Amino acid sequence: MTTATTAPPTAPAAAPPSRTQPSAPAPSLPSLTGLRWMAALLVFGLHVHNFRYFGGTGARFMSWGFEAGASGVSFFFVLSGFVLMWSGRPGDRARRFWWRRVARVYPVHLVTVVIALVMALTLPRQPKPTLPQGLADVFLVHSWWRPWWQTLDPVSWSLACEAFFYAAFPLLALVLRRLDVRGARLLAGLSVLAVLVLAWTDSHHWWDQPISSFPAARLPEFVLGAAAARLVQLGRWRGPGLEASLALAIIGYFLVPQFTDEYAATACTIMGFALLIPAAALADLRGLPSLWRRRWLVRLGELSFAFYMVHLLVLRAGTHLLGTRPRFGLLTGAAAATVAFAVSLGLSWLLYEGVERPARRLLLRRPARRTTA
Repeated sequence: MTTATTAPPTAPAAAPPSRTQPSAPAPSLPSLTGLRWMAALLVFGLHVHNFRYFGGTGARFMSWGFEAGASGVSFFFVLSGFVLMWSGRPGDRARRFWWRRVARVYPVHLVTVVIALVMALTLPRQPKPTLPQGLADVFLVHSWWRPWWQTLDPVSWSLACEAFFYAAFPLLALVLRRLDVRGARLLAGLSVLAVLVLAWTDSHHWWDQPISSFPAARLPEFVLGAAAARLVQLGRWRGPGLEASLALAIIGYFLVPQFTDEYAATACTIMGFALLIPAAALADLRGLPSLWRRRWLVRLGELSFAFYMVHLLVLRAGTHLLGTRPRFGLLTGAAAATVAFAVSLGLSWLLYEGVERPARRLLLRRPARRTTA
């Protein structure tokens, strides 16, 4: 998961960077940060639904609203490709890029690993990982093999996918910067086709294990986002506006429950997400109205990575107070979910301000250069 470069919502609109000025800093896209919070909120709603906080009418409402919440992770993958390609530095060395990504995600990942390990060792009924499972989680390779999947902090499976995307990005960026408009469009089309083919093969049980968390199977979503960013950079993106793109994304979201297979549902939302993200970016660049760049949404978007990483641990800990699958009534369930949300948000603020930001500054700090008179 990556974060879009943010700026105050009142920042003036900027034109896409020209090909003659490759070293110019990329304009900020705060709407993408706001949208990232909404994706994290969908995942939270899905997990509240899965923990069965609600029974009866509340359960039906949660199923209708959040059964497709896992598609928020697909949004993260497309957004990650877009943001990294948009903010990429031509001529940047791969090692430098990788170190920046480590500084961005690893501190929070390590802290949540420690929290999850303490919970596993001290709380009853918590799954206890083996040493290989724990090491695989720490080094973000656990999504490659099913027995290691979802150990310690379960949501970190998507971080293992992101680690694979980061490893591949320098080569992908090199290829994309050499492509013209036709080549970038072709790559975007092939990425969508790859998602559809993988969804079809998964729904027809061509694979020995589910591929929804397999990093190589999620790579086309990342590549699609990067190709869309390249088209925006070239000033040749052709897609509907923000409102129409949002409508298509919502339609795709509510089509997801029609599919029983996890990866097959990705085919429902991929086009909507691939249109929504560039549309939001262009709204920022052109100074068009955008709900998603409001200050409070951008602030929540900044906290979204930490929120995503900690919220499931909060829900797991809550089972020792509320019981497993409590199926409360509507008001009691809403109160329990609100408390879980508030605790998760408070912890995400602590992680962001106390771990994520200072650790990133520390890891990316350059030694002071000696000056001469």
